[in-house]
Amino acid sequence: MRRKTFDTLISTGGLLLAAVLLVAGGLLTWAHTFIDTQVHSQLAAQQIYFPKAGDEGLKPKEIGPFLNQYAGQQLTTGDQAKAYADHFIAVHINEMTGGKTYSQVSAAAMADPTNVKLQGTVATVFKGETLRGLLLNAYAFGKMGQIAFIAAIAAFIGAGLFLLLAALGFVHSRRVTVEDELFHHLGSRTPATVEP
Repeated sequence: MRRKTFDTLISTGGLLLAAVLLVAGGLLTWAHTFIDTQVHSQLAAQQIYFPKAGDEGLKPKEIGPFLNQYAGQQLTTGDQAKAYADHFIAVHINEMTGGKTYSQVSAAAMADPTNVKLQGTVATVFKGETLRGLLLNAYAFGKMGQIAFIAAIAAFIGAGLFLLLAALGFVHSRRVTVEDELFHHLGSRTPATVEP
């Protein structure tokens, strides 16, 4: 194969890969922006605020170390949603149920339908677990947005690298003569001889 043809084919392939990576990077950037905007607007609409600094609600060791950094802030990010779900709501649910799960408390309430206090606990725990699940979904989507952003950066870097390599390939294809063969030096070798 002619060296000029090989360089041109490889460089064209590099351009195509760069174009694919640029499109992928653009789509991943759009995905990141869309997810980030949706998570922020949906969480902001709920008007959830962390307890203010010094608040009694931040004193327990299961809560304070995880929420002090957000004290007084409105909950608007996936990371904040996870912290609130796991270190505020979950802690209060565990205190309310004595560490039992919703299904365990619900089963106890079904076994004792006249226990008004237990029925109220089941209703409260259900609401708390539902809110907790919604917040953890926001956290998961927020993480997907962050991953999309990192992937977009990687795609743009890859596209830049392929563009550079393609440009170098085209420059090299102009430097070689039309007669140059890709592996011309291999055909000129004489076979090795074996001595008896």
